[in-house]
Amino acid sequence: MAVAELLTERRLISNPLYFRLMGQWSGKDQKIKPGLYVFHTAMRPMEILDMLVLGKISQKEVIIREGLSVREIAKILYQAGLGSEQDFRTAASDPIILHEFGIGAESLEGYLFPDTYFIAEGASSEDIIKQMVGRFKSRFNALVEKKEISSELSQREIVILASIIDKETSSGDERPIISAVFHNRLRQGIRLQSDPTVIFGIPNFNGNITRKNLMTPSPYNTYLIPGLPPGPIGNPGEAALSAAMFPAEVDYIYFVSKNNGTHYFSKTLEEHNNAVNKYQRKLF
Repeated sequence: MAVAELLTERRLISNPLYFRLMGQWSGKDQKIKPGLYVFHTAMRPMEILDMLVLGKISQKEVIIREGLSVREIAKILYQAGLGSEQDFRTAASDPIILHEFGIGAESLEGYLFPDTYFIAEGASSEDIIKQMVGRFKSRFNALVEKKEISSELSQREIVILASIIDKETSSGDERPIISAVFHNRLRQGIRLQSDPTVIFGIPNFNGNITRKNLMTPSPYNTYLIPGLPPGPIGNPGEAALSAAMFPAEVDYIYFVSKNNGTHYFSKTLEEHNNAVNKYQRKLF
């Protein structure tokens, strides 16, 4: 078999005939799984054969955090030695893959589930993406089956809203409340006015959002457009998806950062303005 010759070339075995006969006698020569393997010269031929049969391919552990964009995920995978950034970004907009998963959008932004992945070295961008989208669908469906969704939004709208929630807070306790604020605003026809959506629509954002940014037209500027933006602004995790599906039962319409990782929530504009003066403008 060709495997024996390759192992001989790499000086991992010294007798290719013995290796082939060993595979035939054990019946393992027909069970070898393809992939990228890492061997060392101290391994015995039978150890190598067993690894090939068990498919113990070389894998890399990659952690994808909640809220990262396709562009950011592509960079992480590239830095881990798992393909080029451009290949991944191109695959994330592949109409064939989008159709395969039944996603009616121009990109898989929002559907690349954040998690810890063990990815085979040499895996294609398409294979990695299919693994991530497959995990998204599994987790999303599990949430749907958990109980009746109280949200009036479609799956696509839930993913968009969850991506915004993930950017607005990292507090598990606050996610359902922030979700409720956005649900209440959508229901009452009030613009979301979410800074993260504005930032997503700014090419080469420098990290400092300005009043000019808030007044610059963009499909993602929720200070100017009504309703949700046209697509997700990142890839939300399970907690944000759950919050988007199951908002808290509160009447809040506003929230403002308290600059300590939490927010102050208000039901009226007057109360909200007072909170802005206190926590943002430091007037009292």
